[in-house]
Amino acid sequence: MNTLPACKYWTDSELELLRSNFSDSRTDDLARALGRSYSTVAQKAAKLGLHKSEAYLNSPDAHRLDGLKGMGTRFHAGQESWNKGKPGSCGLHENSRAHHYKPGNVSGRAAQLVQPIGSLRINTDGCLDRKVSELPGPNNLRWHPVHRLVWEAAHGKVPEGHVVCFRPGKKTTDIDKITVDVLELLTRAENMRRNSVHSRYPPELARLVQLRGALSRQINRKAKEAEQA
Repeated sequence: MNTLPACKYWTDSELELLRSNFSDSRTDDLARALGRSYSTVAQKAAKLGLHKSEAYLNSPDAHRLDGLKGMGTRFHAGQESWNKGKPGSCGLHENSRAHHYKPGNVSGRAAQLVQPIGSLRINTDGCLDRKVSELPGPNNLRWHPVHRLVWEAAHGKVPEGHVVCFRPGKKTTDIDKITVDVLELLTRAENMRRNSVHSRYPPELARLVQLRGALSRQINRKAKEAEQA
């Protein structure tokens, strides 16, 4: 039975050596000294938040100034890419073109999750939605609130600047109970006033909600100022 090699844990002395020398030493030199691979040392340094010092980065060891590091794969002034003027490397072969993405195609996990037109769901506002199309783009193009659909079936398109709402105490996700008589048309301003803290809560509680919001804004402002200082 094959077994994986035991994980080589970092000792306190190894971590101290890494912290003390990483900023001004070559990573491959540290890897040899620690008996670890270059990538292991580099990844550990990244996790510890260690960085090379500016002095090291400007030294010959960093190869930033001598033009040697990465010369084999570096683009040069005036050099053209191999596929300039071509439709793209993926479009050069008929087998590749056959598997290009086509708008409207759904495959893999997305295909398993897609729901047919007419499906129902409860949205983030706690209202029942019905899927009405397969249009690409935002969800609100494919899913419409059932209560709005019911109102529009009886009265026509919702006028601009208005919203369809449940009458107070009548909100439900039971499709059989979403009928015209439990709905009403409000302007957006009326709906905003209805849902304000002053109309939803007693005066004392509404005041507490306002104070809590003001306190949160002050805390966030102070925290932001401290970060920028």
